[in-house]
Amino acid sequence: MQFEMALFASRPEDTRGRLYSEAESVFRTCFQRDRDRIIHSSAFRRLKHKTQVFLEHEGDYYRTRLTHSIEVAQVARTICGALGLNSELTEAVALAHDLGHTPFGHTGEDALDALMQPYGGFDHNAQAIRIVTSLERHYADWDGLNLTWECLEGIAKHNGPVSEPVPYALAGYNTRHDLELHTHASAEAQVAALSDDIAYNHHDIHDGLRAGLFEVEDLLDLPIVGGCFAEVDARYPALEPQRRQHEALRRFFGVLVEDVIATSRAIAVEMQPVSAEEVRHAGRPLVRFSPGLWADLKVIRAFLFERMYRAPSVVRMRARASLIVEGLFEGYLATPELLPEEWHEALSEAMGKQTETARIISDYLSGMTDRFATQEYQRLIGALPD
Repeated sequence: MQFEMALFASRPEDTRGRLYSEAESVFRTCFQRDRDRIIHSSAFRRLKHKTQVFLEHEGDYYRTRLTHSIEVAQVARTICGALGLNSELTEAVALAHDLGHTPFGHTGEDALDALMQPYGGFDHNAQAIRIVTSLERHYADWDGLNLTWECLEGIAKHNGPVSEPVPYALAGYNTRHDLELHTHASAEAQVAALSDDIAYNHHDIHDGLRAGLFEVEDLLDLPIVGGCFAEVDARYPALEPQRRQHEALRRFFGVLVEDVIATSRAIAVEMQPVSAEEVRHAGRPLVRFSPGLWADLKVIRAFLFERMYRAPSVVRMRARASLIVEGLFEGYLATPELLPEEWHEALSEAMGKQTETARIISDYLSGMTDRFATQEYQRLIGALPD
């Protein structure tokens, strides 16, 4: 159910527009067009074969960046509807928020960031901006997707104001189109950020159980999760294991969503913002978890960190992923001509400039899927160690 639009919601008619002026659609709002352009982008399709925690080929049931992004968008639309915000803008930000991720999840990002330290580092949020403003090259009149200012702001700042030093991929665009990086983003972008937290806390537990990294019994002493299992057991005492797990985790999911809605409504009543601009300049986020639930989530994340992200099988995958990223980066840097022909013009313009060459390699490498990166390593370097 969509509630009455809040005074501080982002409205299409109030958009600050696009970097390149263009006629707007008769049938779609500017934020709908942003969402559609993101869905039709090459980078969005590649999320299908980019890992979340497990390598993409480890099993068909584990989340990928694509399924995660769709889940985030679904949660974000629900929360925005309850808060009277613009669900089209939040969906666009949610669907784009992971476009800049490397292959192999955060492991790949950590490896590429370390390799790029001499050249300005690597940050997936900043890379998402680089993708939607430059690297997607399909339109006749501009590079990128020419998204609205509000959508770009949301991608850049959904986790809060950007602190110094600003990642180079974001700083370069910001000089052309000021995204006001020192302020908070719109309430819609803040919803996308919290929806990301909700989605990954929920599905990391689900994927960890499926992978056998822990059992349901290991979850029963965790805050929130244990109570959800107890509620299911009391109502359905003889429920089969798969249904029991599903019923408990969907309740866990609901607790997180309802907490964000209730907490954010209370903050909105306290703050009384009358425009999206007042939200940006409030000095603190409007969309939040309650302090108690946030403390519980820290306990859950600590459990997942120890039992899932540090599990021996996952650590082995992380080491293998780091080896692939490091080998490819160093190989391309030593012999840039190994990059596909369509990248050679950019390489020619960067001739003799090591930093620019490294950034081109970073753009190419970060856009790879897990599968393609593995295949390229085997083709260019050799077999991977077991």
